[in-house]
Amino acid sequence: MLSSVTAKDKKKFIQWFLNHYRLKKRESVWILNYLVNHMDILEHVHFVRDVKYCPRGVMISSRCSDKIPFRFYKNHLVTTDAEKTFHDIRLNKQESLFIQLNFHQANQNAYYAAVLEENPFLPEDYYVTKDDKQTTVDLLDRLLVNQKREQLREEIDQALDTGDQAKFIELTKELEKLMNKS
Repeated sequence: MLSSVTAKDKKKFIQWFLNHYRLKKRESVWILNYLVNHMDILEHVHFVRDVKYCPRGVMISSRCSDKIPFRFYKNHLVTTDAEKTFHDIRLNKQESLFIQLNFHQANQNAYYAAVLEENPFLPEDYYVTKDDKQTTVDLLDRLLVNQKREQLREEIDQALDTGDQAKFIELTKELEKLMNKS
């Protein structure tokens, strides 16, 4: 995965973050400091939302967040052991590491937004709710009915222009059924 965010920008952001927020778990500070001091690892670090969908990710929370303090996700396994996480990061330097930071108004923070990347592992329907799906179905149904109604009206006009009374009666009945149905 190619990142549009440079390792230098990630380093500056982590330093800013550590200077402005206190973390719930002190080991989280160790991990972020380790990343700051290893540019080769930072090349493979990606800040994303919803890290739980990533094959290898860390969720870190500040004290001002109501989220859990720390989680490490690796291939559908989850741990809260920061030391295991640190060793995994240290031993797998070339693997992509996805990080989610939870802090007060993170979604409105310009510094975080500058390093935030799209999470490529989100499910296709992640942003779609059942209400959205039903709204889409209803809209499509309405559009199809409108299209059919317009088509029938054009054909009715054509039947009037040509004087085809039988076709006119047939089409108006069909239009009436359609209007009653919708």
